[in-house]
Amino acid sequence: MSQPPPPPPPGQPPQGGGFGAPQDPPPGGFGPPTPPSGPPAGPPQPGYGYPQAPQTPPQQPYGYPQAPGAPQGAPQPPAGQPGYGYPGQQPPQQGYGYPGQPQQPYGYGYPQPPTMPMQPRPSQGGRKFNAQAAIIVSAVVVIALIVGGGVWYASSSSSGKDKDTSAGPGGTEGKDGTDGTDGGDDGGGGGGSEKVPANTGAKVLFQLPAPEVPKKDVWSVEGSWLTDKVYAKAGVRKVVGHDPDTGKESWSLPLTGLTCAGSPEVTKDGVAVVVAEDAPRTKADPYPKCSEVTAFDVNTGKALWTKSVAPGGGEKAAFKEVSITGTTVAAGSGLDGGAAFDIGNGKVLWQPKVGTCEDVGYAGGEQLVAVRKCGDYGNEKYEVQQLDPKTGTVKWSYKLPAGIDNAKVISTKPVVFGVDSGEITASGATDIFSLDDSGKLRTKITLADGKYEHDCGVNKIHNCRSIAVGNDKLYVPTKQHEGSEQYSRVNEIVSFSLATGKPTSDRADAGDGYEIFPIRMDGTDVLAYKSGPYDKGSQVVSIDGGTFKETKLLETPATDQVRSAISGMVPKTSEMLYTAGRLFMGEDLVSAPYSEDEKDYTAIGFGAE
Repeated sequence: MSQPPPPPPPGQPPQGGGFGAPQDPPPGGFGPPTPPSGPPAGPPQPGYGYPQAPQTPPQQPYGYPQAPGAPQGAPQPPAGQPGYGYPGQQPPQQGYGYPGQPQQPYGYGYPQPPTMPMQPRPSQGGRKFNAQAAIIVSAVVVIALIVGGGVWYASSSSSGKDKDTSAGPGGTEGKDGTDGTDGGDDGGGGGGSEKVPANTGAKVLFQLPAPEVPKKDVWSVEGSWLTDKVYAKAGVRKVVGHDPDTGKESWSLPLTGLTCAGSPEVTKDGVAVVVAEDAPRTKADPYPKCSEVTAFDVNTGKALWTKSVAPGGGEKAAFKEVSITGTTVAAGSGLDGGAAFDIGNGKVLWQPKVGTCEDVGYAGGEQLVAVRKCGDYGNEKYEVQQLDPKTGTVKWSYKLPAGIDNAKVISTKPVVFGVDSGEITASGATDIFSLDDSGKLRTKITLADGKYEHDCGVNKIHNCRSIAVGNDKLYVPTKQHEGSEQYSRVNEIVSFSLATGKPTSDRADAGDGYEIFPIRMDGTDVLAYKSGPYDKGSQVVSIDGGTFKETKLLETPATDQVRSAISGMVPKTSEMLYTAGRLFMGEDLVSAPYSEDEKDYTAIGFGAE
């Protein structure tokens, strides 16, 4: 851009490098990253016959401003082409998912919010890691790019041997949205368990320094878990427990190699599961197999068991995801068929046969949901299934149309999953399917590409972030757009009915300079995170499921150092846990610092003053 941007209003800092923060490496200043300047990283995935809706005018590349007068809604299939078995067409989706709101142009040439000029932080997580990690994933099927499904702890009201004993996204935070209560479908009512602290101002509890990583390497430290006694974070070939108020090390659990996956759930007894590589990385073997599944007590750091499986007596199976449903641990592979273990003793409960069909992965929590693939390469067909967690028996199966080559489970009760349509590969999910208790389609929700800000990881089944399900609704954040103040950007959380697929009147505005997105459900309330502007702290808020009124629960310090540390974590794609007035953010991938004097962290904790 040949012309500099107009000067910012008095009292605001200058912009760093054109409009907004530097694009590469990731921004060191506080605030969300600006959209990438081209197509998303990674090769486009062919549609394989996926039904395409006509687009008039043609869709612009990601990040470019829309032409004036362009339709605000997502194009709908023509008559006679309902798509995905949904009876009838849906009304057009309005700009940013909210009825009647005009769409604002944004992208190149559009004023960006002023940011503090900070030192670049290329070693931190975020969109730059996506390209690196995608290469590693496609080459060795070991490390996934930025993990999905933040992990949180909450008490479960389930009881009985055969009922769900887990807490986390699968049980209370986005996969059922009820927090063990009978909140009903109308919002409001039960509310949540998170209370407003006496002082919502937060202080930094601790920061965990990043481990040393060889230059040009990207190592996984995936996994973080929280109970009322311990915050546990994966490190290099270990999991370390910390005092949640001070960060002081409580215990250290050695592992055979780097972590590959961690359960989003923690049982009511404080048990979580981690998957690790079977050996340390060396030049001779830079990518050991992710075969070792370990269940451990988060409060004490004691390993309950470590197991691996070898289908057919051959090589060990490699796992890329793991989740807990009741007393069953389900580890997903995508190549080797997966396996289920008893959480108490590690006994193998069942393994699906690998042949023309294979289980791609599992999502746990209150119910166990599998994504299954059948057919030869290039001609695969996918199914979403509910399984009996103890036997692996299929309770029902929902077949996806030919041409769909992915499925991301957002909620296991009710079962809600998303797919990317056509050649769209980095939008999170453009089409959301809502199923009833018998596995029949209730409705399909279309989230127009480029209008919403949720994220679903590549090669993962339960890895969607910044999106939540509760109160029989889907909660999703819109893309940022022009705010009411000069240079400001803003977005909203809106919702769609899981019964009708239509947008509701719910709308939670971030406020000028802020960006808001869901963390998880808390009963019938929505817990959300608000990234603050350059001169203010970030917030955790509770949104009432009935009135959609916001209540601030916590606000981080507004210092440059804290904003820089938060920005390095990239909140939208970090492991984010909040409960009882404490917020923890963690990285899942680490690399060598950009410079010797740069300080990188794998986790940061905040607590009410």
